[in-house]
Amino acid sequence: MPSSNQRVSRHGRRSAARHVTPTLRQAFATQWRVIYALMMREIHTRYGRENIGFLWVIGEPILFCAGVAIVWTAIRPSHEHGLQMTAMIVTGYVPLTMWRHVVMRSVKAYEVNSSLLFHQLVTPFDINVARSTLEIFGTILAGALVFFGSEILGYMPAPQNWWLVYVGVFFLVYFCYGFALIVAALSELSELLEKAVGILTYVSLPLTGAFAMTEWIPARYQFILEYSPLANCIEMIRSGEFGIAVVPHYSILFLLASCTLQFLVGLYMTQRIRPHIKIS
Repeated sequence: MPSSNQRVSRHGRRSAARHVTPTLRQAFATQWRVIYALMMREIHTRYGRENIGFLWVIGEPILFCAGVAIVWTAIRPSHEHGLQMTAMIVTGYVPLTMWRHVVMRSVKAYEVNSSLLFHQLVTPFDINVARSTLEIFGTILAGALVFFGSEILGYMPAPQNWWLVYVGVFFLVYFCYGFALIVAALSELSELLEKAVGILTYVSLPLTGAFAMTEWIPARYQFILEYSPLANCIEMIRSGEFGIAVVPHYSILFLLASCTLQFLVGLYMTQRIRPHIKIS
């Protein structure tokens, strides 16, 4: 029969086994399961199970992107500066839609989901990433459908360099995640920002480069768009779409540095924002 010391020793080993620190892989797997669950909850909460349900994740951006592309194609010349108008609008408005939707969903994202923070595994970062991922996923799929539809109908050519398009979209997504973290944190600290963010996204439209190439504006003002990460992303996507027909203004080094810095600032603010969230 085991002695009391042996029983205590075995009990201690079992307790230690239960409190083993998870590996990095296990931590990422847990984080992903939490974010996925939050995404599913967001879909059911926002769109419900009736009508087309979760397909509105794609349907809503399609209505925006396809609607603007059709209107601009109808009222503007077929080509400007030698470039097809539909291709200009699709390559500019789809990134703009992604950015605006991500920004609007990040406003007060923590306060409206504050009840979820009672769960130990749920963090403000998870909430923000889940909401942003839904908008990014929906806009990318919607943009792809609008793009291939326009290409099949002959309103825009196939990209000259798919690699540049993919890299441009990657930096666009990276930029949106970092920007969303900052806006979400600031909106919890300022009621004024919550009310003004919609207006600010409209006022900042000239800084996005969505409707014009940097090369088209006067040389003394080009530096404004050259220091805009969103404009750099759109310029890269258009460079991949039009090839040598355009003179793009973008810097991969600038995008990597600016998006990384923005993301790190967003992470820092997200870690410090929890005491300011109104738990309901």
